[in-house]
Amino acid sequence: MNFFVKYLESIQVIQLLLQKFSKLKKSAKGTSVANLFKQALCFFFDGTSRHLVHFDHVAQDEGYAAVIENDPEQMASSHTMKRWFKAFGVFHNKTYQWVLRRLFLWRLKLKQPDLIILTIDTMVMNNDEAEKREGCDPTYKKVKGFQPLQVIWEGKIVDALFRRGKKHSNFGKEPARLLEELVEFIRENYRRTVPIIVRLDGGFFDEHLFSVLDEMSVGFVATGKMLETIRKKVSRIRKKDWKTYDNGRQEWSYAGFRYKCDKWEKDYRALYTRPVYEGKQELLEFARPDNIILTNLEEGTDVWNVLSQAERRHWSQDTVIIESHHQRGADELPHRGLKEFGSEQLPFKNFAANRAYYYLMVISFFLFETFKEDGLKELLPVGTYATKVRRTIVDIAAKVVRGGRERILKVTESVMKRLRLDRILELISESPPIPVT
Repeated sequence: MNFFVKYLESIQVIQLLLQKFSKLKKSAKGTSVANLFKQALCFFFDGTSRHLVHFDHVAQDEGYAAVIENDPEQMASSHTMKRWFKAFGVFHNKTYQWVLRRLFLWRLKLKQPDLIILTIDTMVMNNDEAEKREGCDPTYKKVKGFQPLQVIWEGKIVDALFRRGKKHSNFGKEPARLLEELVEFIRENYRRTVPIIVRLDGGFFDEHLFSVLDEMSVGFVATGKMLETIRKKVSRIRKKDWKTYDNGRQEWSYAGFRYKCDKWEKDYRALYTRPVYEGKQELLEFARPDNIILTNLEEGTDVWNVLSQAERRHWSQDTVIIESHHQRGADELPHRGLKEFGSEQLPFKNFAANRAYYYLMVISFFLFETFKEDGLKELLPVGTYATKVRRTIVDIAAKVVRGGRERILKVTESVMKRLRLDRILELISESPPIPVT
């Protein structure tokens, strides 16, 4: 826990949060807003309990207070935290999105990518067994819950729209507005000419969304719908025009064609794929899970003009489009990672309080991912899930002692050598701070 607290101090994330939320408390008495943020972030990182009553337990633990570098009298109770989360009701999605986008920009400027690939998807949060919650509706997964819309980049949730459960993937054209805002933010604050590609599943199959991406010169790789007219069109493709794509584990046959629904104004480059076998078992025709991939990455489009010559050669290959589409499965892993890191069940009956809880959990998860990249990169793989990180770096025996007007965290020599804690502290101290604008 102490390493994570040191990391929060090094990157100065509390200062970023205070830019938008410094006036959450009307009185200066009691625990400060900055301290409440620190305790909340540590609560999510710790993961010992998902219940707010856990704050009452740690408030009585002087060792926990010392580890997170807090005075015991500054430890918040569960009632304090509940009142604090409910105070977030005056804020809306855009305020939380402002924080997530600044965190995203921080990592963009560190990595300096020449191409940005985003994935947009919804995540169902199962609250089926909870008491009545405001905004907790039946979802497409046949459970009651919430269904936030999330944008993912390199394993991190970089933008999100918290929504009630009945709002499906493309509800109210919200994905188009979200992507418009995010793309404009990237081009204004990172690089105006950077190529951007968005991956989408079948829930976002919509002409309006595709046209918005076209107008912004943003590429997309999307899942198409298996319409009867398309099946007939594919059935007329000659056998010699079918090709094979092999990723080393599975083999697909595919063919290219033009895709357009009856009322669409524009057609798109499309690929029809079907697996030839699974493992050693070859599939019969009727059992093949066929798929359609749509993209605007082709010569003559505005998107194509944004790409470099090398990128054009790369994305002109059918196999590259198929590989990118298959990557969507890995893109959804942050959903699993977030649920393991935090919780699907939200604690409040009030929608605004649950929204604040959700966004703070997403922000904590973002910081957890960057903590692994910056501080634990020599100890654990970046893709390590929260449970293993906690068992490795949090659940270690330690002793806090006082001496010379300072607290000292003592660990056994074997733990020090095995985890190379001195090296972790060194990496944490070198972590670049978040630009505060």
